[in-house]
Parts: sequence; structure tokens; C-alpha cells
Amino acid sequence: MIYLDNNATTKIDPRVLETMMPFLTDNFANAASTHVFGVGANDAVKTARQQIADLIGAEAHEIVFTSGATEAINLAIKGVAEQYQTKGKHIITVQTEHSAVLDVCRYLETKGFDVTYLPVKPDGLIDLEVLKAALRPDTILVSIMAVNNEIGVIQPLKEISEIVRRAGALFMTDGTQAVGKWPLHVDKAGIDLLTLSAHKFYRPKGVGALFVRQRRPNRVKLEALLHGGGHEGGKRSGTLNVTGIVGMGKTAELAQKQLASDAERVGKLRDTLENELLQITGTRINGNRENRLYNVTNVFFEGCDSDALIMGLENIAVSNGSACTSASIDPSHVLMALGMTETEAFSCIRFSLGRFNTVDEIPQVVEAVKKVVGQLRAMSGGF
Repeated sequence: MIYLDNNATTKIDPRVLETMMPFLTDNFANAASTHVFGVGANDAVKTARQQIADLIGAEAHEIVFTSGATEAINLAIKGVAEQYQTKGKHIITVQTEHSAVLDVCRYLETKGFDVTYLPVKPDGLIDLEVLKAALRPDTILVSIMAVNNEIGVIQPLKEISEIVRRAGALFMTDGTQAVGKWPLHVDKAGIDLLTLSAHKFYRPKGVGALFVRQRRPNRVKLEALLHGGGHEGGKRSGTLNVTGIVGMGKTAELAQKQLASDAERVGKLRDTLENELLQITGTRINGNRENRLYNVTNVFFEGCDSDALIMGLENIAVSNGSACTSASIDPSHVLMALGMTETEAFSCIRFSLGRFNTVDEIPQVVEAVKKVVGQLRAMSGGF
């Protein structure tokens, strides 16, 4: 099995699993308990909170643990909407955001909020002048993702935050594909709210976090979504997933140490794969090739149906879009926003590499893709 779908989820790092195991077998206590086992679990949570804060340049008390990025996104957007609606009910986001952001915004539209969905340029980047024109006195939140999950494009966060702050709004970014793989510092980038998910960088599924700025220039207030115990400073009630949180802390610690080495090694693998795939006639890369994450390439294969291509690549895991919407019969909203036709959007494959991919896998993938592409084009009579 060759796994090239790391933007969907990643294999757990053995060092992370080793750190988690004692909290499954020995110290399985509730972190809210006051006995010695509970105190030990709580101490482990505190350590993890600091490890995650260190990774993104935050303070430990600004980290709120959640079940994943989707819950963090819901808490951030809905929490701001409820807290700041007396100031305004206008929210700005981007057409290429993850469905978690877009669906929350659509929900808020049914509650009387006004949402502006910014277009992107053909390379996937937003136009800063269009953002400036969209801001209004009643804008309370701008949510723009750091790294796109389908094409890997990196938005200019610092420039965006400067524009947003001058307008008096809060700036949120979905950092799910960035944190742990790309150096993202909340102060340097000017971020007020940041969402992240541990399973995107070598920890099991079921735990995530939300950074909520509690320092200058903005002390962000949120209305809680879950009530019942006042956990996480009243922002997110519910018994803490100690095992998951401990693992998330460890993977944050490892990421901080390995960001540069992972980027260099995985980036070389991606570039080799991409260059070889581009030797196939009728291929091109989707999105900006300069401002993008090192581990992903989204390739258009003219005359090939992406579902057929995926099924033909036996024992190779790739994707034709977001894992959260890959079963949809609709074309990728991200690729459509770049200006593609439906036929073109249905002819694209995302290859996302990770820490555990090897040099030997690349030529195997290239040969397999060439073979299946040739078969599909022959069946359709060429292109």
C-alpha cells in the first residue's frame, strides 16, 4: 500500500503512540478528578496545552481543546457571531474554504447574518483589493484559511490580517492543513482565532483545538456551543479526551523539531513526483505553484475521469478532493472557483505526501498513473 492522501489524514507517529499508551492502560483517570490519578492526568493535559501553544506562538491559556477542527470552526464562527452581533452581522469568507467553514456561514445566513464569499484568482489566491472593498463598518469576522486542503495554496495571512484589523474586525484562519507542517505563528501572522486538528499531523482522529486570542490587540470573546460543566474556561464543556490531548501535545512537540527537515525531504519527493507526472501529455498543475505547501500537488489529467483513475490505482491511495466531500457527486467547489469547467474538475487528482513516504514509492506511483491514464484514454478514444 502506498499512501498519498495525507491531507485527508495521517498515519500515527510511533513516538506519539508510545506517549499515549500509558493514558489508555495505567492513568486512565478523568482530568477533572482531584485524586492523585486525576491530578496526573490534568498535569499531562497542561503539558500538552503548552506544547501546542509553543508550536503556534500562543499562550497556554489561549488553547481550547475540541473534538477536531470542525468543532473548533463551529465554536469560533458561531461563538463570534453570537457575541458580536450587536456590533454587526457581516462575515467575510472565501469560496474555496473547507465545507466546515462554508456550511457554518450558510447556517448563519438563515439566522439573519450577511456573508460575503470572496472569489479567488485563477491560481487560488485572493485579491487583497477585493477583500478591502468587501469590508464594511458592520463586519465582525473575516475567515480565510491558511492552506487550502485541495490545492495547497497558502494565502498571505499577514497582509490579510493587517487589512482586517484596520477595519476593526476579527481575523480567523482555518489552520488545519498548515499547523504541524508549516511554521504558523499567531502573532507574526496577526491571527485572532486559529483552528487545528491533530490527525492532520501524525496523531489519531478525534481531537483538535482552537486558539482564541486573549492578548493585545484583541481579547476575543466567544459564546459557548456546549454547556455542562464549564470545562476549558467555559468555552467548551465536556470530559477531556486526555489520551488524545496528550498525543496531540507530543505530535506538536515533534512537529516543532521536524518542520524544516520534513519540509525539505517531503518537498523533494513531491517535486520529483510532480515533475514526472507532468511528462504525461495533457497534464497541468492546479493552483499557484509558488505560494503553496510542500507536500501537495493537484494534477489535471485531460480525458480522464478522476473516480476511474482512483479505482485503477490499486494499492495507491490518492484523492479527487476533500475527504469530507469526496463522496459527493458534485465537482470540487475549490476547482470550480479557479474557473474550471465541471468536466475539468472531474479530471483532477490530489497527491498529498507525508513524513512516512519514501523515495522508492515515487517511481511506482508514476508508472501506475501512466498506465491507468493510458488505459482510460484508450477506452474513451483519446482526448
